Amino acid sequence: MKDILGEVSVLFSYPKHLVILAARLLLSYGFAKPAMFKLKDMQATAQWFESVSIPFPQINAYLVTGIETIGIVLLILGLFTRHISILLSLVMIGAMLFVHGGHGFSVADNGIEIPLYYMVFLFLFITFGAGRYSLDNLLFKDGNSHE
Repeated sequence: MKDILGEVSVLFSYPKHLVILAARLLLSYGFAKPAMFKLKDMQATAQWFESVSIPFPQINAYLVTGIETIGIVLLILGLFTRHISILLSLVMIGAMLFVHGGHGFSVADNGIEIPLYYMVFLFLFITFGAGRYSLDNLLFKDGNSHE
């Protein structure tokens, strides 16, 4: 009986890993346009950061843009997923505090809704890893492939 339950558990784990893969790809896509927009004109990004009172706007413009850009690649590959998810979570906290916080919750009002949803995804990756279909699993056995 224990063997049958183990096989059923493995069978039901496949959709979980497909969902984690889909979530990583979807979140990567979500970060892509804002990151590319910032990357296109770093001086304008630094000026915008200054206009919304982000401290050390020049440094933070490069830091945030770098984290987002590298994050897109690492999330797609499922490589160092837990680590980049922590860094991207910090970026989302900054976005909520400096950009979206004064606008309430709704995305229609430029509120914290989207960064908050991104944080939920990122917390899932921090907690569960990148899933079976990832370089983390292939290289480090950190995809929770046993579940």
